[in-house]
Amino acid sequence: MEDLARVETILRQKGGAVCSVRPEETVFHAIRIMKEKDIGAVLVMGEGRLTGILSERDYARKAALEGRDSRATPVHDICTRVVVTVSPETTVRECLQLMTDRRLRHLPVVEGDKVVGVVSIGDLVKWLINALTARIDQLQAYISGGYPS
Repeated sequence: MEDLARVETILRQKGGAVCSVRPEETVFHAIRIMKEKDIGAVLVMGEGRLTGILSERDYARKAALEGRDSRATPVHDICTRVVVTVSPETTVRECLQLMTDRRLRHLPVVEGDKVVGVVSIGDLVKWLINALTARIDQLQAYISGGYPS
């Protein structure tokens, strides 16, 4: 079934590029990176390890609404520090359930102590749509007799 595919499959298609900032960098710098890369979150990496995640939601709720100066506020002041992660073996279904239950839009993918990628809700939905479209095409071909036996 499509939703039993593993995160590693999505990362192979998408690539494992990870955008990150250091905890001491400014929120403005992090938001600029998000804009340039057209992404909704960046990982916060300190001393080679994942220490947080900064999302557009963090910025809106913890900086903009509180009147903080994004050019002077360090990322570590507003980022989410308790980061929910998954492994490459986690299934699409498990990721979607986790994202729904925890109201998350991004999941860092960690193998051992190394970040190997990030999957977003958009990545998962795109993958599911493509998988379901392929399945529908197969079933239609089978029904119409055009499916190879």
